[in-house]
Amino acid sequence: MSGQQFASDNYAGICPAAWAAMQEANTGSVVAYGQDEWTLRASDALRAAFEHDAEVFFVFNGTAANSLALASLCRSYESIIAADLAHIETDECGAPEFFSNGAKLLTIRTDGSGKLTPEAIRAMATGRSDIHFPRPAVVTITQPTETGILYSLDEIRAISATCRDLGLKLHMDGARFANAIAALGCRPADMTWRAGVDVLCCGGTKGGMGIGEAVIFFDRTLAEGFDYRCKQAGQLASKMRFLAAPWVGMLRDGVWLDYARHANAAATRLAQALAGIPDIRLVFPVEANAVFVSIPPQAALRLRERGWLFYEFIGGAARFMFAWDAEEARVDALARDIAACVAQ
Repeated sequence: MSGQQFASDNYAGICPAAWAAMQEANTGSVVAYGQDEWTLRASDALRAAFEHDAEVFFVFNGTAANSLALASLCRSYESIIAADLAHIETDECGAPEFFSNGAKLLTIRTDGSGKLTPEAIRAMATGRSDIHFPRPAVVTITQPTETGILYSLDEIRAISATCRDLGLKLHMDGARFANAIAALGCRPADMTWRAGVDVLCCGGTKGGMGIGEAVIFFDRTLAEGFDYRCKQAGQLASKMRFLAAPWVGMLRDGVWLDYARHANAAATRLAQALAGIPDIRLVFPVEANAVFVSIPPQAALRLRERGWLFYEFIGGAARFMFAWDAEEARVDALARDIAACVAQ
C-alpha cells in the first residue's frame, strides 16, 4: 500500500516554514560555528517565545540534547531519576551514562503511564543516603510522556517543588514540546521556568524540522561549559545557521503551534473513529499526537498485510503517531482498515 504512514512522526518531511527559512539562510558566505546572524536570531526568537533570558544551544538530535543536558546537571558519582518508560532509559543506548561519565539512571515504575509523581520521586531520592549509593542530583520528566499523555501544569509545579525541597535539578525532555503546549493551551513559559523547570530540551525534528533540537537553560549558571560539551560530543555544527534558521521560521507567528495543533487533531480524529469498534481499545487517553491501540493479534497481522506500518510496544499496543503533515483522508483510511481487519 502506498501513501502516508503513521508509525512515527519522524516519517514526516520538512515543514514549509522550516524549509523556507533554510532556503533564506542558504545565501552567501556566513561566519561558521554559530557566530552568525541566523543563530543569534533563532536564540532570540526562543527567548522571546519563552519570555526569558535563557542560554540557548542547538544540537543535531534528541539523544545528544538530553544526554548532554543531563550530564551538565550531575557528576559522575550522582544519579538521574527518571520514569521507567523514559526515552533516556529505553532508547538512548546508554548515552546519558556515557556523556555523564557514569552517572546512574534510577528508574521509577509508573505502571504504564510514564508519569512521575512527587511521592515516588521523594521515595527514590531519600531511600538511601550512604556513600555506596549514587547520590540523586536530577529529575527528568518527558512532556508529553512516551505514552502520549500530559503532565498538567499543577503536576509539573508539584514535581518542581519536591525537587527544590530535595535539592534536585529538574530537566524536561520536550521532544514533542509543541504538541504539549498546543494541547494544554498554555504559554511555553508556564510549562517550563515558571513551573520550576531548569533545563528544557525542545524538539525541532518531530515538530517539523529536518534535523535539530534546542537545549534551553533557564538558569544560565547551569550552562557553564556546555559549549565545550557540544564540541567534544561532535554536536557543534560548523554551518550552524542550518540548524538554527528553521527555528526562526517555525517560531514566526506561532507556526510551530499551528503544526502541533494539526498533529494533535489527527490523533483525536483517529481515536474518535475507532470508538465503538468491537475488540478495539485505546490503551491511554489521547492527549497529544499519539494513539495507542490494543488490536487483536490476528487483526494486527491483517493490518500489516494491508501495508500499514506501526510499532507494538508498551504493553503490546499498536502506536500511531501524527505529525504536522497528517492527511485526514489517510487517517480515515487507517480507521476503516482497522475496523475491517477486526471484523474479518
